[in-house]
Amino acid sequence: MAARNRLPPWHEHIRLSNGREVLVRPIRPADADPLRQGFALLEPDEIRQRFLHALKELSPDQADRLTRPDAKREFALVAAEPLPPGEALVGAVARAAITDSGREAEFAILVSHYIAGMGLGRHLMRRLVRWAKGRKLERLWGDVQEHNQPMLALAQSLGFHREAAPEPGLVRVVLDLTPARTTHHHETPQAA
Repeated sequence: MAARNRLPPWHEHIRLSNGREVLVRPIRPADADPLRQGFALLEPDEIRQRFLHALKELSPDQADRLTRPDAKREFALVAAEPLPPGEALVGAVARAAITDSGREAEFAILVSHYIAGMGLGRHLMRRLVRWAKGRKLERLWGDVQEHNQPMLALAQSLGFHREAAPEPGLVRVVLDLTPARTTHHHETPQAA
């Protein structure tokens, strides 16, 4: 049995198109400091696209909150260097949180420009979808800035559809997770 098969649940090594290997794994409290350090490396537009407004830094409280998801309602993965949490540079974060309805989850993904365009966002989104389906949720959705074409294209390629968002400048992308219900029509075909 190969070592990669012995990884804990939700852990996997991924080789990016640039040859760099990252470890996709659940976020850990020890990731708080690397997240704060990595936040300083983000470009202002990356921050706006994820947080929908400009932030100068990720506060210790915000970082702590991000790294301690409520296991009953939240799921968060990171793509990090294959080093122990706390030492590993975090290049991407993907998160889903079940809404108050209990039937759907909101997602958010942030991939640093250093590793953007290498398929990691797609991979992380698929993991969020898998988690949401495992929770028997009906929908997974997120609000995306309308000029964030890479994210909108990714969502569309994965089967998300667009809905009106609650704020101007945003597009809500939604993936229906319930199996399509087949309808049975007992009508006789009309003659042409």
